[in-house]
Amino acid sequence: MSDLTKLTLKAAVDGLKAKQFSSEEITTAFLTAIESANPTLNAFVTVTADKAIDMARVADARLAKGEGGTLEGAPLGIKDLFCTDGVQTTAGSNMLRGFVPPYESTVSANLWRDGAVMLGKLNMDEFAMGSSNETSAFGPVVNPWKSTGSNADLTPGGSSGGSAASVAADLCLAATASDTGGSIRQPAAFTGTVGIKPTYGRASRFGMVAFASSLDQAGPITRTVADAALMLKSMCSFDVKDSTSLDVPIPDWTASVGQSIKGLRIGVPKEYVVDGMPAEIQNLWDQGIAWLKDAGCEIVPISLPHTKYALPAYYIIAPAEASSNLARYDGMRFGHRAEGTTSLTDLYETSRAEGFGGEVKRRLIIGAYVLSAGFYDAYYVRALKVRRRIAEDFDKVWGQVDAILTPSTPSAAFALGDKQIDPLQMYLNDIFTVTANLAGLPGISVPAGLDSGGLPLGLQVIGKALDEATVFKVASALEDAAGFVARPDKWW
Repeated sequence: MSDLTKLTLKAAVDGLKAKQFSSEEITTAFLTAIESANPTLNAFVTVTADKAIDMARVADARLAKGEGGTLEGAPLGIKDLFCTDGVQTTAGSNMLRGFVPPYESTVSANLWRDGAVMLGKLNMDEFAMGSSNETSAFGPVVNPWKSTGSNADLTPGGSSGGSAASVAADLCLAATASDTGGSIRQPAAFTGTVGIKPTYGRASRFGMVAFASSLDQAGPITRTVADAALMLKSMCSFDVKDSTSLDVPIPDWTASVGQSIKGLRIGVPKEYVVDGMPAEIQNLWDQGIAWLKDAGCEIVPISLPHTKYALPAYYIIAPAEASSNLARYDGMRFGHRAEGTTSLTDLYETSRAEGFGGEVKRRLIIGAYVLSAGFYDAYYVRALKVRRRIAEDFDKVWGQVDAILTPSTPSAAFALGDKQIDPLQMYLNDIFTVTANLAGLPGISVPAGLDSGGLPLGLQVIGKALDEATVFKVASALEDAAGFVARPDKWW
């Protein structure tokens, strides 16, 4: 069968079960594609070719007996934030270069339990700190999309840039990702893929290299909403090894895809109309509203008044938690150890200076500052109070609406290097996504159109806590209405 790498995850799983092709065949096809594309796109940090073939052969043996899990034989990419037993895990940082975990993250273990095949580890912003995948110690990932009339390399978004680019470029059927302030949904929007962040606590954080523990959440990047539902069901579980894991049932979200949304009330928050937002983003949002109206939804204007404080609160809370989480990397117990130091203090300072990149250092300094004596109450405690108000804003509107529709990002993908000079401009990429993290709510980005340069744009659906089913319903309806089938022209 030709074009195995162009299949959706669901189509591939169905084809494997029907024995239309083998796991070894489709895995080999993806490994060949990675070998060709990765020197240009830089999406994979580590390719586990031998391991992938071994896993594929085991899957084929199960399938031959009529056995196997829900993802049996499906080749996937794993963001290099998830620890993988016996395979290097770096979090995109020199601090962890060469670290080979002796254990498996719960999320990846769930995927292997269900029969998935690991193609390798995907590039990412260092310790998930970034919105363009330019902070990685292994170099930036290049978006497989190009703007019309330009040959400039574009960002795939971040921090899950490798995950998004690999799915968009047909280098894997789907990929794991993580979202602290939009790091699944923003790269999905930039690459014409689907990305969902579930409710905080749905997916275990055990074995995920920590950035900001109260915000981090795992999720998938896929080609379709149906694929996202299938992948997320496998990734999520209750885990006693994660104190924030929710002991709640995991629904079959694939059953929600394609269901009628007639009668649902969809909120449109006025605060998401921001200064300088391109007309193309507003037009796409208006089109999304029209699509949902046509599907029988009631559109309800709502207000989330504390939204304007979300970014400042996020960029206090996240660095504060990062400064605590990353304190363990001191050159003694964990991480890179500098050579030739003359004292314990020198060892600490030099190891961290060599191991961490510029963006991580910036956020650690901010985090240490806002947690320091004299500033803790003025900044960190105040940011926590704002976070509570943001959550309360959502709590109030859930009595009026079933889900919320917003743009995913304030622009299409921008050129690599364009926003590195000004960190504030980079941080503004998260303006539509951080509120879901601060409130712990599920959010999904669905590709819904192209800008004037032929680059993908996404719409975001935010749902109630633990109501991913409604999020999938609305996202599926948007996907059907948009009919987005555009793919990047292969130039790599």
